[in-house]
Amino acid sequence: MFTNSIYIDLLFLFNMTPYHAYIFFIIAVKLLFVIFAVTHLYYKVKGEVDSESDKKAVFWKERLEFVFITLMSVLLIYTFNPRSNRGVNLDSETKLLMYLFGFILIITAKWDIFIHESPIFKKFQSVV
Repeated sequence: MFTNSIYIDLLFLFNMTPYHAYIFFIIAVKLLFVIFAVTHLYYKVKGEVDSESDKKAVFWKERLEFVFITLMSVLLIYTFNPRSNRGVNLDSETKLLMYLFGFILIITAKWDIFIHESPIFKKFQSVV
């Protein structure tokens, strides 16, 4: 009934280690974040930014972003713990998550605060 590939995939889902379950949970949170971000973008393009549905989408998008950052921070602490005897366990999913996490931190940083308070940028703005 099942092909070997599907059977092996289902077996992996039910017998995964807590580490892999945690990785898949982080991926699921990130996918939900993307869904709510696209929903918010849809309402923004449609001109319904103040609608009740958009407010709910923004609410959940912000909460999921916080949860993702917290989960990734715990993953970084676990992965790079200097007291552990194990080697660094970087499988392809972990590498991808850390790569994306770096971009997310750069994109979501409070750049306006940094730019407005930095003396270098103040001089640059006065020249321009």
